[in-house]
Amino acid sequence: MKWEGNRESDNVEDRRDDGGGSGGGGIGGRHIGIGSIVIALAASYFLGVNPMTVLGFLSGGDGASAPTVSQAPPRQPPANDQLGRFVQTVLGSTEDVWTDIFAKSNATYKKPKLDLFRDSYPTACGQGETAMGPFYCPSDQKVYIDLAFYQTLKNQLGAPGEFAEAYVIAHEVGHHVQNLLGISGKVDAMRQRVSKTEYNALSVRVELQADCFAGIWGHYAQGSFKLDQNDIASAMNAAAKIGDDALQRAATGRVVPESFTHGTSAQRQHWFDTGFQNGSVKSCDTFAKGAP
Repeated sequence: MKWEGNRESDNVEDRRDDGGGSGGGGIGGRHIGIGSIVIALAASYFLGVNPMTVLGFLSGGDGASAPTVSQAPPRQPPANDQLGRFVQTVLGSTEDVWTDIFAKSNATYKKPKLDLFRDSYPTACGQGETAMGPFYCPSDQKVYIDLAFYQTLKNQLGAPGEFAEAYVIAHEVGHHVQNLLGISGKVDAMRQRVSKTEYNALSVRVELQADCFAGIWGHYAQGSFKLDQNDIASAMNAAAKIGDDALQRAATGRVVPESFTHGTSAQRQHWFDTGFQNGSVKSCDTFAKGAP
């Protein structure tokens, strides 16, 4: 993957030295017990749906309100920060791809911010923690990531490679695209109308679609990043390593499908590859009847 020399986004905010905070003590002003937090962390540890969304669901909230977050003025990563520049470049590429896709549909793509933090940081969705992994907060339309996650991805999950790291960002940006298209809102509105099991199944479809949207980005970025088969294989490997069945089998030796939050390894690979091969939003209908 040859990313140096490509455009770097100016929407990356370096919050790594800002320190943590209470973030309002809950979700939407509601207090969340430690039991709910443990469940949310378990559900969202690797490339998860926003863990604050999980907490909001568990607390019976609708996610409509969020704590006010006071932050220092934003700054970009220093010029000598290689990993920071990598993140800026990948985000810049997602901006270019999705701006073009939206424009072809006579729509305007609103670029998300991406905040780099360390250990813990208050967000408009609640307190962000390193253990949560990367996540997207719809309340402030920001992607959050502690770059230490990339060491987890490589050393603990066995998914090395820069394109695998780029896939992490593209997946979270995929959630932003879902938010802009109104998909996230429609799924969220169904919380009170379906059972927890049915809603969990819908959440899996949301995650698989974010994988497909990440594949769409890869489809259009492969030229500028000069991707080769090894790069593509690294992303497919990452999708396999973070499948619910693979994670559960590694952690407990057994698989519990009803507790899935993101889909199986095969599903995640299928939908990333679908987006990568087709480059079409229409091909990413993970909610269609009979969709794998």
